Amino acid sequence: MGDWSSPISLLGEEVVAQLCELLDTASRGWRKLAEVAGAEKRFKCSEEELEMCSLKVLEPLGSPTQCLLQLLAERECTVRYLGGCLHRMGHVEAYQVLSSAVHDVIRITVQPESQVVEEGTRVSLSCWATGPPGLAYQWFCGKQEVAGATAPELVVDTAAPLGPPHWYICRVSCGATFTFSRWAHIQVERSSSPESASGYCPSMAGLQILQQPRPCRLAEGDPLVLECRALGNPPPQYQWFRNRRPVEGARAPRLQVQLVTTAERGTYSCRVFNLFHELWSQEVDVEIGPRLFASGVPWQDGDGGRCRCWHCPFFVLEAIATTSPFADSSEPGSPEQLYATDKVALLVGNMHYVHHKHLRAPMVDVHALGALLRQLDFKVVSLLDLRRDEMQMAVDEFLLLLDKGVYGLLYYAGHGYENFGTSFMVPIDAPGSYTSAHCLCVQHVLQRMQQRRTGLNIFLLDMCRKRNLNDDVIPQVGALEVTANIVFGYATCADAEAYELSQGELSNGVFVTFLKRWLLEDEKITVLLDKVAEDMGTLELTRGRQALELRSNLSERRALTDPIRSSGWAETSARNLQWAKAHVLPECRHLHFSCGVTVQLGFAAEFSNIMIIYTRILAAPGDITECVAKLTDLPEELDVDLKCTNRESPEELGSPLVPTWSTACPSCCLYSRLCGLQRLRQDLAFTVCLQYRYRSMADFMEEQRAVNVGRPLIAKLNLSPRDPNTLPASGGAGSPLSPSPPSSWGNGPKENLNPEVPGSHGV
Repeated sequence: MGDWSSPISLLGEEVVAQLCELLDTASRGWRKLAEVAGAEKRFKCSEEELEMCSLKVLEPLGSPTQCLLQLLAERECTVRYLGGCLHRMGHVEAYQVLSSAVHDVIRITVQPESQVVEEGTRVSLSCWATGPPGLAYQWFCGKQEVAGATAPELVVDTAAPLGPPHWYICRVSCGATFTFSRWAHIQVERSSSPESASGYCPSMAGLQILQQPRPCRLAEGDPLVLECRALGNPPPQYQWFRNRRPVEGARAPRLQVQLVTTAERGTYSCRVFNLFHELWSQEVDVEIGPRLFASGVPWQDGDGGRCRCWHCPFFVLEAIATTSPFADSSEPGSPEQLYATDKVALLVGNMHYVHHKHLRAPMVDVHALGALLRQLDFKVVSLLDLRRDEMQMAVDEFLLLLDKGVYGLLYYAGHGYENFGTSFMVPIDAPGSYTSAHCLCVQHVLQRMQQRRTGLNIFLLDMCRKRNLNDDVIPQVGALEVTANIVFGYATCADAEAYELSQGELSNGVFVTFLKRWLLEDEKITVLLDKVAEDMGTLELTRGRQALELRSNLSERRALTDPIRSSGWAETSARNLQWAKAHVLPECRHLHFSCGVTVQLGFAAEFSNIMIIYTRILAAPGDITECVAKLTDLPEELDVDLKCTNRESPEELGSPLVPTWSTACPSCCLYSRLCGLQRLRQDLAFTVCLQYRYRSMADFMEEQRAVNVGRPLIAKLNLSPRDPNTLPASGGAGSPLSPSPPSSWGNGPKENLNPEVPGSHGV
């Protein structure tokens, strides 16, 4: 079985030849592939490279497609990314060729290990692989084949005369497809050799560290790689330690973390041991600084390349923060340059109200705004459809991420109202005649943000501000501190309504429609919002009914594009850990059933509290003609719409956000969408039900496997109340998604203008 994460350089000659045949002459050919692949900057080909590919047609055996694939392979393109490009092109035949090839990729699961042995002993080297049936093994010593060595195990007799270490490698092949193992060398020592007096004598200790880990200085987001290599007989085993405590799962010679935060800072060492002996590597310090100084210069020395890797075919929507393209806009050492110690954003969109009109725009708006804020280095938590207690707890967790000098941004889209100058956000479980007791007060959140000594407090409120006649209580907010760092961007004026732009089943809020045009601009935040207000004023449909209102006491030129400079290791580390908790997906896993069927279970995130689960049949015996794996017994507290479970295509989930993750998903899957992960009171457990039929039978048979994936995404923060009986009644479960994909709004004749209506007011 192959792996979608494998580099395309491992594709066999037959597969490449088939792709060349399909793409060299087709209308949706290699040029279209180059265009689609170039959507990611590192895979974009220059005009000179494209011309070089096109000239290959002049060679007798030349192929433009093969030349293009070689360029992509040099840039470490994966099979998953290539498959996603072919899928977006709509080239079904080429995608099927690549998909079937994945099943034929040979993967080495057990690598041969280097060893140091005494003269006269027999040494065994092992190399095991998985792949298509009929794998063939051939061992080499240097460049020479070892006669008769065609098994996974190679036994070497070291009674031969002493000499330099012998290097061995194994080739695993099936037809024209092959791959090689790692090199392993066997060093033979005499017991009486002079080296036996040294502290690392292999003949006496049976263990020798050849490569020590090295200290390093990194910036947040860089990859961390520490390596410790040893020789021994029996082969050595490894366990890495950080601050003298074992690192869970780190039992390989190489310790690798794809994207580091200051949580990985510390002193590392490696314990090397085998059945008889034990050694410790030297201790090395790993220092991890903030991503950028105010000047925009990387903190670490040398090239700290950014690694962007995923362990499953889905793209994890919220977990990765990207480097800001504006971070180095200031002059080095400029005294005028302002900076943030960190940037944190909480985005809440309430759509499916129990007792009030449903909204359409918050989901698309929260997603669009979150994507832009991540480009500005914000740590983003995005949540949909929260009850009163869940909104309060989400704000509490948001406040834990704030500290001195941090830029805090709160965006809310949903029903709301304003009484006596105080704004209230309405949760989805608010009763028909709600009051301030059922809602969250924005000014109270601001007070708590000020207590954290934040550097900038931004509120973007995409809600109505009509008076709530059911609430005659005058809010007692108390005096705010004079911090000169507060910005309120209201989607509409006082005592006015906020609107959605609807076209078919797709909606965007008017506010975010214009805000996303300017959000990445390097402007003072108040100047930026002024430009948004001017743009909104050009829309005829809302003229005289909705206009952005800006309130601010900001005295400095603070901008969303300001660079980040951390104030202290401990505070930054705590923030990173707290934020990372809400963005951890379960790892992909394989389920093996007794009938011989293997099922892949994969995961993706649309928001911090919405997760996609897919099941896929990886392998089945030849006498099973049909089989399907479905999810059952999902927790009752989750919002699970049966119409959005076990669907045969991502589009059937009815989400406008499907294009953001479905292009790289594997084919022949069943997809399920789970909402409301914040309501999990215990681990997410469910059942995978396998239904299959043998060739000679008419009836289906069934096997079940219980699965526990822990607490994914926002569920780790325990936003659910301790006592479920204290929750207000809530009904009306269902998918909070619109079935149409997101697109830009228009003001054509078919466009409808729908006001957001508080439950107690008609329009």
